[in-house]
Amino acid sequence: MDQNMAAAMELRCWGGDWGLPSVHTESLIVQAYAKFSGAKVTVSPVDWTWKTLTATVPELLCGDSAVQEPINILNFLRKQRFNADYELTARQGADTMAYIALLEEKLRPALLHTFWVDAENYANLTRPWFASRSPFPLNFLVPSHRANAALSRILLMKGEAPLHRITEVEGKIYSDAKECLNLLSFRLGMENYFFGSLPTSLDAFVFGYLAPIYKASLPSSPLQSHLRQLGNLTSFCDNILAVYFSSDRPCPPPPVQETMDANLQKLTQLVNKESNLIEKMDDNLRSSPQHKPHRPDPKPSLASEQNSTPA
Repeated sequence: MDQNMAAAMELRCWGGDWGLPSVHTESLIVQAYAKFSGAKVTVSPVDWTWKTLTATVPELLCGDSAVQEPINILNFLRKQRFNADYELTARQGADTMAYIALLEEKLRPALLHTFWVDAENYANLTRPWFASRSPFPLNFLVPSHRANAALSRILLMKGEAPLHRITEVEGKIYSDAKECLNLLSFRLGMENYFFGSLPTSLDAFVFGYLAPIYKASLPSSPLQSHLRQLGNLTSFCDNILAVYFSSDRPCPPPPVQETMDANLQKLTQLVNKESNLIEKMDDNLRSSPQHKPHRPDPKPSLASEQNSTPA
């Protein structure tokens, strides 16, 4: 038996609030995937320690291994035979990678802007939260350090000519993010999860991105307002929290209308194009021996009634 398989696994991450096990997107992704795959992981928040500045979170410690970044951690767990994607087809595996790329490109800049660049949200929510979880004198350093990193990342991702300043790219950022949310809402449809009755790595990534926007008490957020109009996405988050992070049972998410507008059509074509390219190259999901992960009983599909999706 692999030495790492017998070793306990510890996940270092930011702690929870707002009804979430962590307020940090990447930490949420890994925690959700661990739950979905049946991996027994001990969560160790870095709150109130010097690691709030020095550590790269999330970080999975297992024996002599220390793994960072959600993609790397999920691959490590798969090698330990904790594979939430065990039942996916090759096409579904390619779709998963395409949608994760879409989240990174279209939604992450708006997520960073909402929490770290928007002045009202930063002053009233983000900065006080991270300062209160960092020991003196790091409480003065951690929020500003993370805010500067977020701003630099946004400009690196979206600051192409002629848009070089943050005020010039804000409109594009939120337009892309809303289109991405609409596409996710359409793809999820009336199901509890993106590929049927059991959650996979795509569900973990979508949950990690959406849950902080949905649950945070943001003073100012057009993105949160838009998300809360997409009932199946908010119920998707509530469902995962209820099934995997509490003893409560979830309420079934409402359905959405089955038609797409022009923006959804365009984004769907983009995802399908990326998916087709990835499918030709990728067989990593099944490259190592796996066994079925332990999961809770699947939830029933949603009711057949349909609601409208906002533009």
